[in-house]
Amino acid sequence: MKILVTGANGQLGSEIKKLSPLFSRFEFIFTDVNELDITDRQACREMFDRQKPFFVINCAAYTAVDKAESDTELAWKLNVGAVENLVSACEICGSYFIHISTDYVFDGKSYIPYVETDKTAPQSEYGKGKLAGENVALSYSKSAVIRTSWLYSAIGSNFVKTIAKLAGERKSLNVVFDQTGTPTYAGDLALTILQIADKIAGGEKEFAAGIYHYSNEGVCSWYDFACAIVKIKRLDCKINPVETKDYPVRATRPPYSVLNKSKIKSAYDVEINHWHTSLEKMLNIKSED
Repeated sequence: MKILVTGANGQLGSEIKKLSPLFSRFEFIFTDVNELDITDRQACREMFDRQKPFFVINCAAYTAVDKAESDTELAWKLNVGAVENLVSACEICGSYFIHISTDYVFDGKSYIPYVETDKTAPQSEYGKGKLAGENVALSYSKSAVIRTSWLYSAIGSNFVKTIAKLAGERKSLNVVFDQTGTPTYAGDLALTILQIADKIAGGEKEFAAGIYHYSNEGVCSWYDFACAIVKIKRLDCKINPVETKDYPVRATRPPYSVLNKSKIKSAYDVEINHWHTSLEKMLNIKSED
């Protein structure tokens, strides 16, 4: 059985690649833009015709949240148009499709962890594009959308690596305290996705299409998250809490985006680590650029 992974050089794709040797029933096909341009429908069809994947895991996305406010055309091309191409190819091959989405599809005006059926109201171009991509994915009967939040890993650019770097260079940093959510270690999400695929392939679980939420357990603000990073790294840097209005950015972020994970835990017997436990684990891994 083949699993085709798009965006294989990104945070999540790279973690899936690391874990792939543990899942011997599968043959993995790792692609990034050089191997497969998912914005090219014909290229997708030809790849799927050759490989006939059992599972497709779409880790590719335009994730520059602020840049998406002006670079809307490219953001939508990757977050919507490419999903259309993948879904079209999956339909022909009958492949199962797992698509990764985001907490930014919500407006953040809740104070109760979001469940999958809660009303969406994205406040940024990035969030709007990701929601449109979800709808495209869900138009196919063998699609599952996994929304996640505050993703980080030892690979690429992310909040953890940025804070660790800057805190090693400066005596103080300002970080917003009025945005609340949950960090997600990409290694944990990657393992969960592969375990789900393995259970389905082995007949242990039935594939259930629809939306699922996944992040690590617990809740924190970006300020709390930064404080934890500095403490674990034993860095001599003071983290100052500031309000969102005092730290202006182009794209509006949801002030509250905690995700309720009950559905994915129940459907696939998923166990989830607390965010602080996974952060400690990641920071003990040698960082990679």
